[in-house]
Amino acid sequence: MERGLHKKVRLGDILIKDGFITDEQLHKALQLQKDSGKRLGELLIEMGYVSEENICGSLSKLLGLEIINLATVRISEDVLGLVNPSVLRKHVMIPFEYKSNNPNVIRVAMADPMDLMAMDDISIITNLQVEAILATRTDIMLAIDQYYGDSEALFAAEQFAKERENRKANEEEETVDEVINSSPIVQLVKVMIEQAARQRASDIHVEALENKVRVRYRIDGALYDKMSYDTALLPAIITRIKIISGMDISEKRKPQDGRLTMNIDRIEYDVRVSILPTVYGEKCVMRLAQKQALTRDKKELGFSEAEMKKFDSILQKPHGILLVTGPTGSGKSTTLYTALSELNQEDVNIITVEDPVEANIDGVNQVQVNTKADLTFANALRSILRQDPDIIMIGEIRDEETATIAVQASITGHLVVSTLHTNSTASTITRLMDMGIESYLIADSMIGVIAQRLVRRLCPHCKQSRPATPVECEMLRVPPDSGQVIYEPKGCPMCGDTGYHGRIGVYEIMEISPTLRRMITERQSADKIMAQAQTEGMVPLASGAENLVREGITSISEMIRIEHET
Repeated sequence: MERGLHKKVRLGDILIKDGFITDEQLHKALQLQKDSGKRLGELLIEMGYVSEENICGSLSKLLGLEIINLATVRISEDVLGLVNPSVLRKHVMIPFEYKSNNPNVIRVAMADPMDLMAMDDISIITNLQVEAILATRTDIMLAIDQYYGDSEALFAAEQFAKERENRKANEEEETVDEVINSSPIVQLVKVMIEQAARQRASDIHVEALENKVRVRYRIDGALYDKMSYDTALLPAIITRIKIISGMDISEKRKPQDGRLTMNIDRIEYDVRVSILPTVYGEKCVMRLAQKQALTRDKKELGFSEAEMKKFDSILQKPHGILLVTGPTGSGKSTTLYTALSELNQEDVNIITVEDPVEANIDGVNQVQVNTKADLTFANALRSILRQDPDIIMIGEIRDEETATIAVQASITGHLVVSTLHTNSTASTITRLMDMGIESYLIADSMIGVIAQRLVRRLCPHCKQSRPATPVECEMLRVPPDSGQVIYEPKGCPMCGDTGYHGRIGVYEIMEISPTLRRMITERQSADKIMAQAQTEGMVPLASGAENLVREGITSISEMIRIEHET
């Protein structure tokens, strides 16, 4: 890269010129920079003023550099072997190809192309000239994980095995402290969590099998094998996880729960950890949640226009119960938090009781259930009712006692939102009756029920189209000669070769009408309630999934899964 490009550049000025930040925001960031010593771009992203893409675009204009999306590139082995990954992580950069017309020049993706020291380091290590290309920090770190993550993890595992052998050779007793503070194991666990976060995993499974330790990530609802280690590593990995999540390392016979917070690429992750003894050793599951990911804009949830109107109509009711239902991992919490954020105004008092509190919302009073202190859902609810609330959110209705208090609270003028584990909107009504709640109370208090599922979105870059077969046309309820096209997953670098990228909600929204109230009071069956709701315009879950297949958003296999669940 020509040194002439490194004239005194003021990133702040170009961001103001491009309309991404204001003078006042730049002034605040510059004040903070004096104290923190961080780069200006880094601070502006942390403060939420700009995105990585904004900075990338502005730098591209300013320096005349092209931007690369690393997910579209396959890096060859000879390029990968040029530089140690620890150097690449330190400088946030990755070489990705030789220049086509000059093999003495290596093209390097950089988050900060004005970092002369980093460019000199790479030039000295490779003995090649360096041409800087712009990429976001997140893209670069993900690419380093993708190409070097497995080898780094294996190196850490080998280092740990060598340390153990050395200790045994010196006939030293291996203490617990030596195991858990062993830097290879610290690095191994850190890399495991960071890789999972960058690959959009919601859960990490560390499993003790008969002859190996298996690590799997759950991405978009499906589990993928990522790594396997020698069984000798299991105790050290589990002990390290117990330490960082605040568990008792001496207890190996009982299940344990813990949690930790980690900052990965400037994003704060809340990690809930569960340890379970199995026949071959302890199994660990870590659930990753971004603190800000649960509160989204309603438009991001996947509601159709008609569903959005119904959702808004239910939320405008001054009192009553709104229930969100579905199996574990169907996005109920996200829908509830989105509803709360929508209702979170200065003139309302919102109190939640949750187990656990999944995300912190400014201006909302959140209560964590604590069974050891006898702070159950029911006990917390009784206290909350004396706190002059307008809106109450109950994490989950699990028993008759909680359901009864929720119904009473809604009838006495509060808006109550909660979740329940049922398969459909109509079966939610009958479930409450089965819990022992009088039908007239349910009819009086219920304002709406939302049943939901999540389906995987087909990757837009590699999905393949084909004509639907007559059987598939029948499933999609379209004529066999309609020329219906459906799409299937293929797999490419953009989606990690899975064929899917992200998920979208499928909803069944039942707004309680006067007719439905009468039917609930008369204790009519779930089937009859469902039929009436459909005549009033409710779209069932299965039909919602069919629409997504017809639109090319998801695959027919995802639709079949949803239909089997309902």
